[in-house]
Amino acid sequence: MHTSPNTKSGKFVTEKQISVLVVDDESSIREMIRFALGKSDMTVRGAASGNEALEKISSQPPDILLLDWMMPNMSGPQLARRLRKDPLTKDIPIIMLTAKTSEDDKVTGLNSGADDYIIKPFSPRELIARINAVLRRFDPGGTDGKITCGSVSIDTSSRQVFLADKPTHIGPTEYRLLEFFMTHENRAFSRAQLLDHVWGTNVYIEERTVDVHIRRLRKILDTAKLQHYIQTVRSHGYRFVASDA
Repeated sequence: MHTSPNTKSGKFVTEKQISVLVVDDESSIREMIRFALGKSDMTVRGAASGNEALEKISSQPPDILLLDWMMPNMSGPQLARRLRKDPLTKDIPIIMLTAKTSEDDKVTGLNSGADDYIIKPFSPRELIARINAVLRRFDPGGTDGKITCGSVSIDTSSRQVFLADKPTHIGPTEYRLLEFFMTHENRAFSRAQLLDHVWGTNVYIEERTVDVHIRRLRKILDTAKLQHYIQTVRSHGYRFVASDA
């Protein structure tokens, strides 16, 4: 997938339409998703089973796969594991659609090869945001190295940050934190998860260090009145939501 910078809040702008394959045995779910994503200029195909999905992927690999967990004959996790073992399909981004809410189920889905999961029922707006976020992770900045969420843009080549189109100074840790948030938009992360992803698993520092750098990053965003992009998730951690509403 070749992308160009996202210039509109909430929309991932590409040089070609994003192709989505929805694998769900319920036709009503497939049609709902087809309608919602079609309004966002995505092309959507459907498959009612794992075997049908394999046929369609073989003939025309999608940019991203939306995969239901509970399906007859071949479950979502089983299909995900099969795709990840095949060199021709191992790099297709997968979002699992599931009604399962336990932590063990989520871990099982992610360990099977899914890149994200969405709990049913979900809104079209959340689905589109998750698709955009996963695609940014697979192709961050596209061909020109730019990532945009709302009024914040990053040039990953020069490591320069723009707030409302104005360049701003940012420290190296705050830059890494911001880039991680922008490529995982709308996802909530605990302090421990942020430490692992941004600082690395081999660095032993206290979790409150995250709070210090969150405050610094919010102060930077506040210069453009964008500090609300970083939301505190009570008793958990933080999420990045680029909303100018």
